Amino acid sequence: MSHVVIIGAGQAGASLAMRLRTKGFEGEITMLGAEIAPPYQRPPLSKKYLLGEMALERLFLRPENFYAEQGITMRTGVRVEAIEPAGRALRLQGGETLRYDMLALTTGSTPRRLPAAIGGALAGVHTMRDLADADALAPHMVAGARLLIVGGGYIGLEAAAVAAARGMAVTLLEAAPRILQRVAAPETADYFRALHARHGVTILENAALERLVGQTHVTGAKLVDGREIACDLAIVGIGITPETALAAEAGLVLENGISTDEQGRSSDPAIWAAGDCASFPWQGGRLRLESVPNAIEMAECVADNMMGAARSYVAKPWFWSDQYDVKLQIAGLNAGYDRTILRAGDKAETQSVWYYKGAQLLAVDAMNDARAYMIGKRLIDAGQSPTADVIADPATDLKSLL
Repeated sequence: MSHVVIIGAGQAGASLAMRLRTKGFEGEITMLGAEIAPPYQRPPLSKKYLLGEMALERLFLRPENFYAEQGITMRTGVRVEAIEPAGRALRLQGGETLRYDMLALTTGSTPRRLPAAIGGALAGVHTMRDLADADALAPHMVAGARLLIVGGGYIGLEAAAVAAARGMAVTLLEAAPRILQRVAAPETADYFRALHARHGVTILENAALERLVGQTHVTGAKLVDGREIACDLAIVGIGITPETALAAEAGLVLENGISTDEQGRSSDPAIWAAGDCASFPWQGGRLRLESVPNAIEMAECVADNMMGAARSYVAKPWFWSDQYDVKLQIAGLNAGYDRTILRAGDKAETQSVWYYKGAQLLAVDAMNDARAYMIGKRLIDAGQSPTADVIADPATDLKSLL
């Protein structure tokens, strides 16, 4: 009977295993997770969990006994040292060998860190990616403490929102001319800059870090322009990179992550990949998505294809970010846009930004505007593009566009 091994016990890995069982796979399933905890949700880590508003058990995707009940062998705290494709085997830390018939890589991603040469290894310098990160940060998130955040993307802004809610003095550094420069239009950046200012966060743009300073523990930062900022701790939010070390050592093709075909299969026919670590064909090129929806949907597609479905993965990108009492919902991908339309919502602090490339609607950022998000997503998924003039007209009833 076939044995499927899944390396990575996160959202993608758990989704893949559960999909195999619900689709009737009767073979053996083994999940290998480097962390001690069973599969859990990551988005609440930097929000409700860090604020103490969510218990650990509520993070878990399923009760701990669920996997055994489903005939899924869940092995946590296990590190894989190498994949041996020729023998369809894994070498685990400690010397154990584990054989597979099909292997799925759902290894996720790791946060980029500052080099030790510029203070990245000082005590008090944190990243915010997993349960251990949240647990390490939580005791220091106290009112009055001075927090420095390096990076003005969504990771940094979400951390700033949580810290400000805790009563911390927050300074956020962004080396680019504005926050969210790589991922959002100026209108969206303006909205969140003003939101954070109202909550007392100091945002410094065009503020390139020279180094973090301190003897053994971080005490501040020196900027390239000579400014110095004191702090009690720092959070580095400068992006993530796909976890591809095992795949690279096994000789798999990499291209912005583990390169897969339209079904999620890697360059080795017995090895599949899904989630943050995998790239897939997309509109004549390749795409890698860092989101919970992609982790779930791609993993489920891979599970189907492991069972012979031969189903192409068609991504329908969407994302979200929670900051204070604002929910940002994003439909589509804005890469290559050449025009944006700012549309006010029905209530204060409610708006949406619509991205166009020529006449094509690419994406929508909706701030506390669920209607704009839902309608924008349906239009994008259906390949429909209302004219920019129609979107710009405040008299347009968005529902009439469907």
